[in-house]
Amino acid sequence: MKKLITIAVDAMGGDNSPMKIIDGIELHQKNNKNILYKIFGDKNIIDPIIEKKSIDKNLIEIIHTQEKIKGEDSAFAAAKRGKNTSMWLAIESVKNKSSDIVISAGNTGALLVIAKLNLKMIENIDKPALSGLWPSKKGMSVVLDLGANIECSDKNLIDFSIMGSSLLKSLFPDEKAKVALLNIGSEELKGNEIIKETYQKLNQIVNEDFEFKGFIEGSHIMDGNVNVVVADGFTGNVALKTAEGTANFITSELKEAMKSSLLGKIGSLISINSLKKFKKKLDPRLYNGAILLGLDSPVIKSHGGTDYIGFANSLSVCEKIVKNNLIDKIKNSIN
Repeated sequence: MKKLITIAVDAMGGDNSPMKIIDGIELHQKNNKNILYKIFGDKNIIDPIIEKKSIDKNLIEIIHTQEKIKGEDSAFAAAKRGKNTSMWLAIESVKNKSSDIVISAGNTGALLVIAKLNLKMIENIDKPALSGLWPSKKGMSVVLDLGANIECSDKNLIDFSIMGSSLLKSLFPDEKAKVALLNIGSEELKGNEIIKETYQKLNQIVNEDFEFKGFIEGSHIMDGNVNVVVADGFTGNVALKTAEGTANFITSELKEAMKSSLLGKIGSLISINSLKKFKKKLDPRLYNGAILLGLDSPVIKSHGGTDYIGFANSLSVCEKIVKNNLIDKIKNSIN
């Protein structure tokens, strides 16, 4: 019998929780029978929801708490009063090795702080990085840091390159990691001193786990010529929010154009298959699940506003990370 992968689930974070969390587990469990879901939250609310679902109750364990981190809580306030909350207890579960990985759709700042308070850093890594998946013309890319660190040294950016490459190999084992630094230009002399110093050092590193491809501009992230894009948290977060806003603008404007006139409606009917492919490519639920890298246990942040489909996809990310030994990959590469 295969060893079960144990996922600690904060059921009380994010919009429409715990309903979307349980719905996501139900969807994920249809194709995954080797997962034990340890659900942290209010049993009085969760139990009645589970009773109505087609969920294997033998693969569910509920750890009761009525306390939760609120979306409007500051990271400091959440950490100060958080020891009996669903988020804190879920993270503590991986700290105590009773779970393999933890996931929450709750307050991002609180998750980062509570994770760092409970979990040790991997040796030789100074700062954790928040990474995410990004669609491209040739598949998927890993982008980091997405906001955990506003300021980074050249060592931090090199660490992010190694961790991002390990994540890519964990999620897509057949892919070769191709790393680039996000910059204002592709020329060697462009950028600030830190990013230019990082460029020089990465050029000198011989690492079988990744190939360094130099600088990349924001307009070329989705070309797919590189699949690990590295930046400080300020730059990465601005790039992420810009991309999300642009995708939302394009899809909403396209919908409006398609229903604004009879000709538009006829055109949408004719090209319905192409439109479905276009919509799927830009569907953020398919790329849900940011990963906090650098800690000695894996922590996954699901988007608070996603629905149950997005949450189910982030559970799939959890499964791949554990199956393919992400933490061991990072430890081996960083040393």
